[in-house]
Amino acid sequence: MKKSWEENIRKVVPYTPGEQPDQPDMIKLNTNENPYPPSPKVEEALKNLDTDTMRLYPDPTSKELVRAIAGVYGLNEEQVFVGVGSDDVLAMSFLTFFNSQKPILFPDVTYSFYDVWAELFRIPYTRPALDENFCIKKEDYFQENGGIVFPNPNAPTGIALPVADIEEIVKRNKDVVVIVDEAYVDFGAESALPLIEKYENLLVVQTFSKSRSMAGMRIGFACGNPVLIKYLNDVKYSFNSYTMDRTAIKAGAASVKDEEYFKAACRRIIDTREWAKSELEELGFSFTDSKANFIFASHKTCPAEELYRVLREAHIYVRYFPGERTGNYLRITVGTREEMEKFFAFLKEYLQNR
Repeated sequence: MKKSWEENIRKVVPYTPGEQPDQPDMIKLNTNENPYPPSPKVEEALKNLDTDTMRLYPDPTSKELVRAIAGVYGLNEEQVFVGVGSDDVLAMSFLTFFNSQKPILFPDVTYSFYDVWAELFRIPYTRPALDENFCIKKEDYFQENGGIVFPNPNAPTGIALPVADIEEIVKRNKDVVVIVDEAYVDFGAESALPLIEKYENLLVVQTFSKSRSMAGMRIGFACGNPVLIKYLNDVKYSFNSYTMDRTAIKAGAASVKDEEYFKAACRRIIDTREWAKSELEELGFSFTDSKANFIFASHKTCPAEELYRVLREAHIYVRYFPGERTGNYLRITVGTREEMEKFFAFLKEYLQNR
């Protein structure tokens, strides 16, 4: 029986994060983490961190980190906002920019946190369907709306929308904020960042969790015109002034400055991904043309749920999304070449003996 005090509680169906197993022999390909360590400059920055400063509040503006990001991307500091992972940045953006009575738009197959935030903040939403090839149809975003958000590349498909299509979406929606979530952009897609100089209603969000190997540190950032960034900071300071701790600020600034290491690590993952596509094809899989650090794949005869189960029993973890459109696909994070070789060896043996 529902108690009276429950009547005014906000109830939501929460986001389900990827499983975080802890087994010494596991191959973890389920949460799109980077298989390589962060830049050595991160370790150096942490070793030199003055622990006495931990007794003091961090800089609420995160100026050192903001300055480093602005410098690398050729922006002014007033064009950059930072938060505790891109999830924090995106949630703050939903809260800040999506406040009309019109529904916001995001794809039916996409990052599954979007509808959670919309429900949490009581934002109406519509989910235009991807086409039969899991591609975003730009025309679906030319309708009246209260805002737009989508990942590029999309998740869990990995398909990237051309920047020309993104620009057309932004251009046709100048009365609302358009958010492009670029969590995976560094693995082969073209960034929409240059468009922020041209369109004041565009916000581009990125993260340190994937390409910069810092999922455990929780650093995300948004780039847009100074007015958008000011509104984001106003909401942040009304919610929590000290979102970024001293460790994250120092480590993030060190990471973003090491462009050579960053590009080399991304290149290794891209090379492994393209090799993995050929291996999957030989084993009878079909897959989208991923430009992310994962592959969205379906086998021609073996159901995805079955593969997910037997892989898990062998301590090989991939992501499975039950659902009408996604239920026969696995999302496979690109690991090291050695991890992927072990993964394919297991698949080959299982499929041959099935």
